[in-house]
Amino acid sequence: MAYAEKRVSEATGKKGKTTWRARFLGPDGKWKSEPGFPTKLTAERYGEEQEAAIRAGRWIDPKLGRARFGDWAIEWLQAQSPRGRTTDNRWNLLEYHVLPRWSDTALIAFNWFEVEAWARSLAGSAAESTIRDAVGLLSRILTGAVDARRIPVNHLYNRRLTFPGAAAKKPAGRADKPAVVPYATTENVLRLARRMGPNNGLHIVAAAFAGPRWEELVGLHRDNALVLREQDEDGGRFTCPTIRIDPDVGALAEYAVRDPETGKRTSFRGLEPPKNEKSARQIDLPPFLAALIAEHLDGRPHEYVFTTATGKWWWRNAWWEVIRPAADGRPARPPGRGRPACEAWKPIHPGLTMRLLRHTHDTWQAEEDVHPLLSHEQAGHKYPGIKAKYQHPTAPMRRHRIDAFQRRYERAMDHLGWETIWEDSQK
Repeated sequence: MAYAEKRVSEATGKKGKTTWRARFLGPDGKWKSEPGFPTKLTAERYGEEQEAAIRAGRWIDPKLGRARFGDWAIEWLQAQSPRGRTTDNRWNLLEYHVLPRWSDTALIAFNWFEVEAWARSLAGSAAESTIRDAVGLLSRILTGAVDARRIPVNHLYNRRLTFPGAAAKKPAGRADKPAVVPYATTENVLRLARRMGPNNGLHIVAAAFAGPRWEELVGLHRDNALVLREQDEDGGRFTCPTIRIDPDVGALAEYAVRDPETGKRTSFRGLEPPKNEKSARQIDLPPFLAALIAEHLDGRPHEYVFTTATGKWWWRNAWWEVIRPAADGRPARPPGRGRPACEAWKPIHPGLTMRLLRHTHDTWQAEEDVHPLLSHEQAGHKYPGIKAKYQHPTAPMRRHRIDAFQRRYERAMDHLGWETIWEDSQK
């Protein structure tokens, strides 16, 4: 039976002040207490509510809810096991955005009003997508606290963040940039590939005409290139070459690993499983791309298909330095300090990235009326709904897709007046 204890303060400045402490029987059979009530009645009612919650199996120790968010966030991170890149992204969001504001806040003290106000205050210094990710991570961590019975409810759950007016703010001194076209034309893909040469240009062609993620492309082992797909069809058997994204080591990962206790960063670079279960797949290749890859492999002894000229894995920043001037253009540069002169390049598709080439591939699939089941499979995406269980890509669907991409390539080459992508001087 809950009861109240009278407490008379002896502290300097509060000497003689009377408060009441609630006493109640905890789920472990031991007496627990909560101080600070102004009257005996409020203390007794609190204790009775706690005992009722204990009997109903929904009691949560109030002391756990007073823990610092920063301490719980680290504990929550240690209990997760996503891909390394995801962990690194979460650390960055916590370190640069979430913890500076919320590290010392008690878990029980969060409310949507203050979180939304904080998110709006970031609008001038961080991208809207980054702010949404930070708020989403904050909510996930608090949901974890609910699941761990640290707090009774997450007041951020399922709340929608809006930016009326604030979304239009830009960091001071930042000029407006022209919008990047999120997909490329077939001719521009081929122009960019020619400019970058056979070794690097094949990355561009493969990304646009096959659609793998960049980390899947650079992690492709030669044993997984040109793997033959065989499938029954009416009147015979369908075959085509593919590139296989290995379910165990199908992607090259590059990220920082954090010590869960100190947050100290160390670099990791190596092969990991692909992004999700659907990402492990075989991507059907049109004949021209299969021929280009075969020719590429024939002249190279390297273990991986899409590497630097010396056979090493690309670093993201090194590849960025290659694709940026090729897509955006560059001024002429005189020779100097052991560096050869280079001619000026006009822009081909400013802002184009490997991710946008993947967008390009999926956009082309839609243009060519590739069946959604097959387009999802080839992109490594999960097809939504019950139809994913009942419908499956067939040989005619696959034939339609690779024939459409072959025609697209041939049509673009005809428009450009080219017989080969790379000129003899580049080979």
